[in-house]
Amino acid sequence: MTRGSGAGRPADPTMPPAVRETYGPVDLGSLALFGGGFINFGHWQGIDLEGPLSEGDRVRSQQAMYHQVLAPLAPTAGLRALEVGCGLGAGAAVAVEEYGFAHITGMDIHPEQLARAERRHRGLLARSPERLRFARGAAESMPFGDGAFDCLYSVEAAQHFQDLGAFAREAARVLRPGGRAVVASFFVPDADPSRAGRLAGLLDTFANGLDVAHSVPALVAALEAAGLSDVRATSIGASVWPGWDRWLAPLWEPGTWPRNFLRAFEEGSLDYYIVTARRPSS
Repeated sequence: MTRGSGAGRPADPTMPPAVRETYGPVDLGSLALFGGGFINFGHWQGIDLEGPLSEGDRVRSQQAMYHQVLAPLAPTAGLRALEVGCGLGAGAAVAVEEYGFAHITGMDIHPEQLARAERRHRGLLARSPERLRFARGAAESMPFGDGAFDCLYSVEAAQHFQDLGAFAREAARVLRPGGRAVVASFFVPDADPSRAGRLAGLLDTFANGLDVAHSVPALVAALEAAGLSDVRATSIGASVWPGWDRWLAPLWEPGTWPRNFLRAFEEGSLDYYIVTARRPSS
């Protein structure tokens, strides 16, 4: 595979308007929908969904999503990793503190998110500056050199990527030979062209352009075309959407926007996947 050097490449500051607005004025990690500095739907396996859910349950579900993503990268001790779309940096902190990485770079396209991440984690940054840093960059144009990382992971950011092919090529470029990648997010499960319109009708974030109706076959194909191997997509929707809907039930009526994620899942228009891949050693 041929790769040009990306060292010194400037971060692409271009953001879709919906991304700029959603992640700018409001700190989503402080809202009841999320909490704990995380911004993901959560992995609810092992959490009792029959009784009342606490804020602690919600935070644990989001931590558990990172555990699901980081586990396939093991053994992680001493490795250098990149998180693409790090948001407020809560997952990067989990990776540093629980998984023994030598270094985590949290990359995000939004400068306000990065500023919040640096404020939230100023203690960890001061104690271990060699183990954690935050950098601005776009998934399609990463400001890092070739082979800079042993691992790359991304949690609930790929639905915002404008170009899966460009992301896949950049992921392959910044991984060293033998390096591994994990992407977790929600995708259309097949190539049915009607899915995008259906999702736009159900979910405001697809209608306003915040989320893109990428299909999981398209992501798998993009990663393979970029030269990555052992690409596997695993559905975890059954551990995501029912718990998310149960958390929302006291706050939102059935049929309202955020609860339609479960509806989209149940009718087959949307699912949640963990996709793993590896850059060949030679």
